Amino acid sequence: MELGLLYSGGKDSTLAALLLEEFYDVTLVTAHFGISDDWEHARETADAAGFDFERLELDPDVAREAAAQIREDGFPRNGIQELHQHALERLADREYDAIADGTRRDDRVPTISRAQAQSLEDRHGVDYIAPLSGFGRTAVDRLVEARLEVTVGPSEEIDRADYEAELRTIIADEGGPGAVEDCFPDHTQTYVTGVHRSDD
Repeated sequence: MELGLLYSGGKDSTLAALLLEEFYDVTLVTAHFGISDDWEHARETADAAGFDFERLELDPDVAREAAAQIREDGFPRNGIQELHQHALERLADREYDAIADGTRRDDRVPTISRAQAQSLEDRHGVDYIAPLSGFGRTAVDRLVEARLEVTVGPSEEIDRADYEAELRTIIADEGGPGAVEDCFPDHTQTYVTGVHRSDD
C-alpha cells in the first residue's frame, strides 16, 4: 500500500516514517509554498534515510493568509493549524492509499481531531494515520535517541522544511525581522542528519 507522509526533515516526521515503513511503501512529501527553497533540507534527510521523496506545491496565497493571521493574533498557532489542514487536504488528493503526519499526543499545534480525520478519510477515500498520536514527548525522545542523529538549535537557525520557515520569510518581508520576533516565541527545532537502521 502506498502512503504519503507530510515531512519536514525533523525528528517527529522521520520517526513516523520509520514506524510506518514495515506496513506501507512510504513516500516522504514536503509541502511548500514556493516562498523559499527550504524544502531541499527535507529532500536531503529523506535521501539519507532511504525514503522516496516528493514535493507538494501549495498555493502561496494560503501561506500569506496564514502569515496575516499570525501577525493579527500575535502567535503562530492558528496560522500553522490552517496550513497543516490545507496540506493534508492536498496530500489526500494524491494517489495514495493512506496519508500520515508526525503529530504527537502532546502537540499543541498542529493537531487533527477525530472528526477532522474521519472527514478527511470519508471525503477523499484514504486512510489518515498519525503513528505518534499515542506517544508523549519523553517516549518520542527515547526513540529518537536510539534511532536518529539530530541537530538541535534555535528555530531561526535550524535547517528544516516545516511551515514555520516560509511563514517567517513572509512575515519578515512584510514587517521586518522584529515582526517575526513579535509573533514566534523562542523555541528549539530539530533537523535529522542520519538514521540508524535496525540492521546497521
